Amino acid sequence: MSRTPPRYVEGHHLLEGKTVLVTAAAGTGIGFATAGRCAEEGATVMISDIHERRLGEAADELEKLTGTRPPHLLCNVTEEEEVQRLVSTAISEMGRIDVLINNAGLGGTANIVEMTDEQWNAVLGVTLTGTFRMTRATLRHMMERRSGTIVNNASVLGWRAQAGQAHYAAAKAGVMALTRCAAIEAAEAGVRVNAVAPSLAVHKFLSKVTPEELLEELATREAFGQGAEPWEVANVIVFLASDYSSYMTGESISVSSQHP
Repeated sequence: MSRTPPRYVEGHHLLEGKTVLVTAAAGTGIGFATAGRCAEEGATVMISDIHERRLGEAADELEKLTGTRPPHLLCNVTEEEEVQRLVSTAISEMGRIDVLINNAGLGGTANIVEMTDEQWNAVLGVTLTGTFRMTRATLRHMMERRSGTIVNNASVLGWRAQAGQAHYAAAKAGVMALTRCAAIEAAEAGVRVNAVAPSLAVHKFLSKVTPEELLEELATREAFGQGAEPWEVANVIVFLASDYSSYMTGESISVSSQHP
């Protein structure tokens, strides 16, 4: 089964006047799509990534889209010093951070009995601990201002099992738990923390690092017989970042058409 290609939804000013910081926003994936969607919804956007060339290219593309070159900074979320520099630069460049979108993550495939400590630690370090570092640094700023929203990128693998993905699934389940705990701690200050949990969003970078046969097999699990466009996941992130979700906090929203 396949569906008619989805119609790209035009912006509706959902983030008008807000400032947004997006991690891992270079390339062709969810992070870049989210940065673009936020800009189209009226936000001032700053992007970061660990890849210098791709980050510059992403800034170029966003400039074409919006007419304004976005501030951008290299950042390795496994390094606390770089995280602190990113957050302080974002505040300096944009005046404040209204929305943080934690998109940095690292994948890989290995069965548990063959997985090394290095493989496990690398995935947990970027995907879970990196999200924790960015959340910690930005929450301090948001709670002082008594305003702000954080949206984390989790995964349906935080709920579901898939062979070879123990490290990634554990990290994403951890992101969901971190989201819930951060939401409770930040609620008194009026700061909201939510997450999206995509199943399969297909883009060029994913296709380069994932065997074609695996992508085809994963697509068969989707009700539409194919993965989402990255901007379809970004639409849900924009909703969680916007005032339309003002009562929601601590939630992980599945962006999926998977069926049992």
